[in-house]
Amino acid sequence: MLRAGWGWGRLCHCAGVAGGPGVGSRRLVHVTPDPSVRTFDISLLTCLVCPLSRRPLRYAEDTNQLINDELGIAYPIVDGIPNMIPQDARLIRRTEDMCKEDSQK
Repeated sequence: MLRAGWGWGRLCHCAGVAGGPGVGSRRLVHVTPDPSVRTFDISLLTCLVCPLSRRPLRYAEDTNQLINDELGIAYPIVDGIPNMIPQDARLIRRTEDMCKEDSQK
């Protein structure tokens, strides 16, 4: 995955004087991040559903996750892209329930 900074993905053909250094060579260039690409588009919630229950999801802005309250799981959002792979989802209900039980003791 292309990230901000130096890296693969953007190779440019270096211009130079005929026969001079850089003619025909390739070099890595610095890629600046586009903030609009990294944020989650809330309008996607109208068409995204949980792949396990087929129920609507809720966006939690504070944790940047899509939440399925029914199953108690959260799907992470990475660079503005929801990761809807069930194996990558995080259980949240069990964690919250355990915290409540610990505070009652």
